[in-house]
Amino acid sequence: MYKEGTSAADAQKAIEAAGGTVVKANTEVGVATVSSTNAGFANALAGAAAIEGVAPNRVIGSAPDDAKASAARKAPSRAARNRGVEREGRGGKGPKWGRNVKDEPLADLQWDMKQIHADEAHRYEQGDKRVLVGILDTGVDASHPDIAPNFDRRLSRNFTVDVPADANGTEIDGPCEDDPDGSCTDPNDVDEDGHGTHVASSIASPINKLGISGVAPKVTIVNLRAGQDSGYFFLQPTVDALTYAGDIGVDVVNMSYYIDPWLFNCADNPADSPEEQAQQRLYIAATQRAIDYAHAHGVTLVGAAGNEAIDYTKTNVDATSPDYASFPGQATRTRTIPASCVSLPAEAEHVISVSSTGISKRKAYYSSYGNGYIDVASPGGDVYDTPGNTRDVSKATLSAYPKALAVANGEIDANGDPTVDYVVKDCKGSTCAYYQYLQGTSMASPRAAGVAALIVSRYGQRDRLRGGLTLDPDRVEAILKGTATKTACPNPPAFTYTRNLPSGTTVTATHVCEGTAGSNGFYGKGIVDALHAVGR
Repeated sequence: MYKEGTSAADAQKAIEAAGGTVVKANTEVGVATVSSTNAGFANALAGAAAIEGVAPNRVIGSAPDDAKASAARKAPSRAARNRGVEREGRGGKGPKWGRNVKDEPLADLQWDMKQIHADEAHRYEQGDKRVLVGILDTGVDASHPDIAPNFDRRLSRNFTVDVPADANGTEIDGPCEDDPDGSCTDPNDVDEDGHGTHVASSIASPINKLGISGVAPKVTIVNLRAGQDSGYFFLQPTVDALTYAGDIGVDVVNMSYYIDPWLFNCADNPADSPEEQAQQRLYIAATQRAIDYAHAHGVTLVGAAGNEAIDYTKTNVDATSPDYASFPGQATRTRTIPASCVSLPAEAEHVISVSSTGISKRKAYYSSYGNGYIDVASPGGDVYDTPGNTRDVSKATLSAYPKALAVANGEIDANGDPTVDYVVKDCKGSTCAYYQYLQGTSMASPRAAGVAALIVSRYGQRDRLRGGLTLDPDRVEAILKGTATKTACPNPPAFTYTRNLPSGTTVTATHVCEGTAGSNGFYGKGIVDALHAVGR
């Protein structure tokens, strides 16, 4: 990372003098990926006038067997697992909640739309195609019939490069299959994980008499891919995607992930080595620079709160980091995390952090929380939010699913019909599309981002510099929070979740909600409300 105000030329001179070669540089934010054969490269740059810090970024160790298979055949990714994705259990079409969106065939299954009154809001505002929503995720399947009409291929970018194997043969993303030029860079319109497609659909699936509707069905989807096929999200792609979002006039971005390898980044945690502390300080500073750049360029930033079921404002224990080794001998371990540590990008300044609710409006059992951390809540599903605390996958949320993944995972038969309860098919004439039930703050965040997109559509002004519409992100956040439905803590505030698992095991956990009815650790300023947000 370059020091503030340093020219790219001066930084490059310092890097080359230390034996490094710049592979990729983001000069707007001052973050570069560098290659060097000098084992003392980082030490050689210590104290350099042009350099703020250096952190290693390399592959160490081995991947699970399923990560070595074709990307389209992998099990749910690391991102999906860590974001609380639920795919198993009873479901199918589920009960009818009442029509949420007129004429959308699967609207009966969209209880989430009804909870935030998006179905009613569509009578007054469905979004404006000039409003751009960036999907920072694992990609977007632009061939999906319930995404294609709103997808902007020209503006979409893939900021990742697949990592098939290192010099030792350790595979991360699987074989490079979709890149005829051999660059290991996937096209900007595919999603070999499914996570990003679900997110994009939740925001902006059109009203087209097929499948479902997104919260803002007429806005434009821009794929800003920052996640690997394997589900890892690294620093450079995140920084580059955020900078690009600001440059092209993206209005809202959704970030349903955390930046690897640290779930929590700590500046001076005694549990970490000096080298690890330096790495985390760099990640904090670089991420905030990119967030600040996007925010200053008119981007409203929305992020998932996390699925660890912990209070981020308290001291916690992290047993998942580092999940991608950067130093020799480094491995995942258990460490105590002070409240001063931050999960990125959700805890960066200017990011609207979103917790998840179930169908009853209770905070979902997996959703992380914290008074002063959570800004708003939004439906992300809770499969145990049922009268008997038994699992019902229809209490998750339904959004688009790439057909290629359904085929590769054996979830549809030779006739194209689902073989599992968590996948739903809908057809319009000869055109068929697939959808899957997922739950997580990854699903709550895009629904809040969809409401933010409606706000920009409703109140935005013409962007004289880049065309389209624009609205100051602080104004968007104020409207989003100000129109949310205030939701008080449970009474008593120590709420115990009971889950009767399919195995017959009963699991309980107690989460304590702090704060007032107008602002608390479970719901922030309240559950987002699309109808109120557009002035109704």
